[in-house]
Amino acid sequence: MSRSVKLLRHGWLYKRFVEGFSELALPITKLFQKSNKFEWTRECEDSFQALKRRLVSATILAIPEGNEGFIIYSDTSKKGLGCVLMEKGIVIA
Repeated sequence: MSRSVKLLRHGWLYKRFVEGFSELALPITKLFQKSNKFEWTRECEDSFQALKRRLVSATILAIPEGNEGFIIYSDTSKKGLGCVLMEKGIVIA
């Protein structure tokens, strides 16, 4: 269970960069609803593996066009830091 929680926590920061993130994460998200029994199914495992593949695969980065209009998205925890640098809606780093 802890690896799925960690994946979802870190994944929410990057969901805008993973097409279909919410749909992929749905089987795991349902596990944490009070009305559902926690049962790790094959569908949950497939969802977890697909999300993990998409989150660790290399993204094609763009070359910055100037020195204005940059946005930094960041997330921190006691164990790490994640950041994404964007310019005009395009991932730079």
